[in-house]
Amino acid sequence: MTTANDGSVTEAARREELERLYHRAREIESELARSPGSANAWPPPGYYLPYHVLMGMLLGLVGAAASLLFNIVGSLAVGQHPLQIIRVYLTFPLGENALALASGLALGIGTCLYLVTGSLYGIAFHVLLTRYASGLPRQRRFAIATGLALLIWLVNFYGVLSWLQPLLFGGRWIVQLVPFWVAAATHLVFGWTLLLIEEWGTFVPYTPGRRQAT
Repeated sequence: MTTANDGSVTEAARREELERLYHRAREIESELARSPGSANAWPPPGYYLPYHVLMGMLLGLVGAAASLLFNIVGSLAVGQHPLQIIRVYLTFPLGENALALASGLALGIGTCLYLVTGSLYGIAFHVLLTRYASGLPRQRRFAIATGLALLIWLVNFYGVLSWLQPLLFGGRWIVQLVPFWVAAATHLVFGWTLLLIEEWGTFVPYTPGRRQAT
């Protein structure tokens, strides 16, 4: 350690020693984090499920927005109300009266419910694609995303709504009023969008950089 002429430690020497101690402390923290069984191990070993659940929700929100935009454009093209799909889906809680909804508040709430539903489905999509299809060729991942989207459509429309809506509200408006190809295309746009933006949800563990000397 450098000392001044009078035997005292210089300012530069103190900073050098402090930096050395900081560096050693970071090394010890890193060793502890990598030790087996450490509760604070970073990055977490194996598949980091909480992260992918959160990212699935966010990506699902984007996918739902894309599918809604697809429906809005399609509705305008055939001269329907731009949020006709929201009206139809609101028949589940509101019954046939939802088909005549003009309230901005009601349609806004319906839109939020649509996006939230897509966000929840996004969890399943993202987790399945990243956990079980990671590393597969792009073509196979495309086929898996397509299959999942169509599976959700079939389960939603013909496995649940076809009997549950009549049971609760006395009508099958969603299944009857949404053409099968529109429903299938809506779900496909959702699934393909999630596949397209999947890289946004890639887990990259944060590694603190070297502390800069002051």
